[in-house]
Amino acid sequence: MNLVLLLLSTTVMIGEIEGIIGPVTANYVTKIIRNAEENKVEALILIIDTPGGLDQAMRDIIKEELNASVPIIVYVHPSGARDASAGVFITLASHIAAMTPGTNIGAAHPVAISPGGQGEGKGIDETMKEKMTQDAAAYIRSIAEKKGRNAEWAEQAVIKSVSATAEEALKLNIIDLIAESVDDLLKKVHGMEVELPSGKKKLNTAQAETKEIPMNWKEKLLQNLSNPNIAYILFILGFYGLIFEITHPGAIIPGLIGATCLVLAFFAFQTLPISYTGIGLIILGIAMFVMEVLTPTYGPLTMGGIVAMALGSMMLINTDVPFLQISRPIIAAVVGTTAAFFLFALGAIIKAMRRKPSTGKEGMLHEIGTAVSDIDSKDGKVFIHGEYWNAISDKDIKEGEEVEIVEIQRLKLTVRKKEE
Repeated sequence: MNLVLLLLSTTVMIGEIEGIIGPVTANYVTKIIRNAEENKVEALILIIDTPGGLDQAMRDIIKEELNASVPIIVYVHPSGARDASAGVFITLASHIAAMTPGTNIGAAHPVAISPGGQGEGKGIDETMKEKMTQDAAAYIRSIAEKKGRNAEWAEQAVIKSVSATAEEALKLNIIDLIAESVDDLLKKVHGMEVELPSGKKKLNTAQAETKEIPMNWKEKLLQNLSNPNIAYILFILGFYGLIFEITHPGAIIPGLIGATCLVLAFFAFQTLPISYTGIGLIILGIAMFVMEVLTPTYGPLTMGGIVAMALGSMMLINTDVPFLQISRPIIAAVVGTTAAFFLFALGAIIKAMRRKPSTGKEGMLHEIGTAVSDIDSKDGKVFIHGEYWNAISDKDIKEGEEVEIVEIQRLKLTVRKKEE
């Protein structure tokens, strides 16, 4: 969506990079950089707080930074924010790098977290890991050297995952300045010169007007969907909806909700390093729960379902990167809830199987009625359940005596005296 802005020559645009960096973030940053270029703003500030993200998304953002025709300032903010992994590359590629006191930068060791199941995987060989590390080290060193920053530290951030506070980063020439706020940042960068593809530019930001360009609702939605925990929950809810629709044909709404959740989940999986083994185990676990309800084995299938679903959930994200892992409490809650639901359903089935029939022939056996005429081996009548029935008995029964039904043959009951 093209943003139309009536901006003054001293307007500074502000964007935000928060959370995991993925395709949605890359598209958003590309959009605001190009918008800033079209409107010829004085500078673009990218406020960053990230644990890292996908390699390709990071490289897309860096390409835009290095070729931007407007000054780009990457600002680690607010206090307590972190700039790790892919964020370090993005910060070093900026024209001006700044941090707020109480923030940190570093730990840029590479991880193969390409989307669509092409991720690192826990079984990646050491040779491939070394190649990835050396490639990332060379890449970050070239960026740091191009921007005149500490290339040695940048390389160590990749190879040894070193990190630095804001004050340490300033002393080590990793960043250009420390600022308490955006207003303080604008005052401190005023008069600084940056190198653009078109030549040098001196910033005039002391009295600049700021214009925030946040993500729109669609971008925020897609960004949230890329969260591994949300993607996992949507995936499970999708199966719940479909199972309910199958067991209750014609309900429609559960089926629609389930299908929608699955589509959204698979969209999110395209941006995450998904293990298809994990998906298979989760589906197998749910299938075991369903089979337990349909053909009760009184335990084995339920236990198998719990184990398969738990293992599949833990294996679903195919990387060791902590910020991309599904929360263990969420896995426990989902697996526990699913198991409890199906165990409840199984318990209801077992209880129903053991319950004495209440309708039909079986429901009338051993019921107590009253003889409304004398009953012998050939004829008689009883009153039971509000109805009159023909009845016979091996022993004579007098009118008014209570009788118990012992057999039903078509529309004739075989009874005996209650005391017998």
